[in-house]
Amino acid sequence: MPRTLTRLTLLLLVVTLAGCGVFGKEIDETEGWSASKLYSEAAAELDSGNYERAIKLYEKIEARYPFGRYAMQAQLDVAYAYYRADEPEDAISAADRFIKLYPQNAYVDYAYYLKGIVNYNRSIGFLDRFIPTDPSQRDPGSAMDAFTDFSALVERFPQSKYAQDARQRMVYLRNNLAHNEVNVARYYMKRGAYVAAANRANYVIERFQRTSAVDDALEVLIDAYKALGKQDLAADAKRVLELNRQAGRFIPDEPEPDKADIARKLWDYLNLDEN
Repeated sequence: MPRTLTRLTLLLLVVTLAGCGVFGKEIDETEGWSASKLYSEAAAELDSGNYERAIKLYEKIEARYPFGRYAMQAQLDVAYAYYRADEPEDAISAADRFIKLYPQNAYVDYAYYLKGIVNYNRSIGFLDRFIPTDPSQRDPGSAMDAFTDFSALVERFPQSKYAQDARQRMVYLRNNLAHNEVNVARYYMKRGAYVAAANRANYVIERFQRTSAVDDALEVLIDAYKALGKQDLAADAKRVLELNRQAGRFIPDEPEPDKADIARKLWDYLNLDEN
């Protein structure tokens, strides 16, 4: 009899502990919270810099209350939270999801701009944040993505308050992409791949007109033609270079734009604080 009681006591203890979350079932303190309560807590966590906690709360809003303004706002805010948490892939995915679900939303331009800023910052390597380097030496992949994102914003929303900054960043990115192509052409020259160097230089001249990179591309082109024994073509390229220099057609590179002042400001826009 005592042994039976002992087993029964242990069984009751196991059931009790399981209900308390001791055996892995975590109690969710947000259970029963309204959409307004979840959003307020998420916004407070985000403003405090607790991005992981904010992300979890925003995701709960989307899961429990998938319809309505809070869910819509949460999708924009979670994109920003991922951006601040240095999780670029998730930030872009969240922004893309918002664009797909709410293409006519009054603030969809924010999602396009956020995507551009995320990719723009990705084009700057970790070390570049502390040790400035030549931006044209960086991997152009993210820079091209950022240019595409900003281009979509400017094309679709030319009057957006983010459009002017996007245009400035596009000019800066275009110059860097052009110089990157020149760097590739110079690399081909060092390897003795003169035809490839000439083709790359011509690509810069044709696609990136009115940038300082064209000046450098013409110099590479001259050297490539000389190495290939094409003296007439080298002379033609040299004449073009000298004429453009005399005419002042090579525009100096634009300085890097200031750090983007992007923040979570849509609460006021959607008047969620009044509900």
